Amino acid sequence: MTKIHFVTDSASDLPDDVINRYNITVIPAFVNYGGQSYADDGKALDRVKYYHDLPGMTSHPTTAAMPPALAEEMIGKAFEGCDHLVIICTPPTLSGIYNSMRLGASGLPQDRVTQIDSTTLTMGMGYQVMFAAETAEQTNGDLKAVLDTIERVRRNQRVYAAPESMEFLRRSGRVSWAAAGAAALLQIKPVVLASEGKIESIARVRTFSKAIDKLVELAQEQVPLERLTIVHANNEAGAQEVKSKLGSAAPADTRIAMVTPTIGTHIGPGALGVTTLKQGWRTS
Repeated sequence: MTKIHFVTDSASDLPDDVINRYNITVIPAFVNYGGQSYADDGKALDRVKYYHDLPGMTSHPTTAAMPPALAEEMIGKAFEGCDHLVIICTPPTLSGIYNSMRLGASGLPQDRVTQIDSTTLTMGMGYQVMFAAETAEQTNGDLKAVLDTIERVRRNQRVYAAPESMEFLRRSGRVSWAAAGAAALLQIKPVVLASEGKIESIARVRTFSKAIDKLVELAQEQVPLERLTIVHANNEAGAQEVKSKLGSAAPADTRIAMVTPTIGTHIGPGALGVTTLKQGWRTS
């Protein structure tokens, strides 16, 4: 039996029950505002208050990768007692997290560490970690099977999001197409896809209600679904509306969760997102 330990970052939005079930190490990114730096660990920031206060902040918060020293400390602890470490993290094209993780693991035997660019965000990354950990448990640590699982999940999952406004995407500077001036004038609401290390606009509608309808339509295109997670930035009612409109297409164990501030800072309060995973992914 080979013992594999999994490490990811807080942008994966993994729920606590999955983290605890598979003993996954989650290294937090950081949110900076008001002269302070807060670990995005679900404890340092009150997410409801943060999203409520965000529109009125005079200086827009920034997000940052964890310091390499913190990554080194937490990765080192995760490595203790395991045979192989698999690190699945935010794409290097979207954050410095990947490089911090790389530096944090650089002192370990490199033949016992595999670092993977998830190419996506939120539960698109989270599903890769979760099912990789499940596979490791079921196969007594077959690394090849684990890596195959990650690739299959990646091929069969989609991450879509609908910000209420383009303003926060503009402020973030992370997506070049977010021309907020014209969008605000025309009241355009973008629907975006997180894939291949990029955030792409795949639809633009005039109202947020239509953006919700587009999210539902995109999720329905992936039916039948094995998994569905609906995330929101302090918009529980909107998330419930998405689930209700999906009806029987939404699996019984559909999760609704508040998105991590590492992501929410950039897509803004009120935003909604869906992560889908198709049935049959294990054989396709």
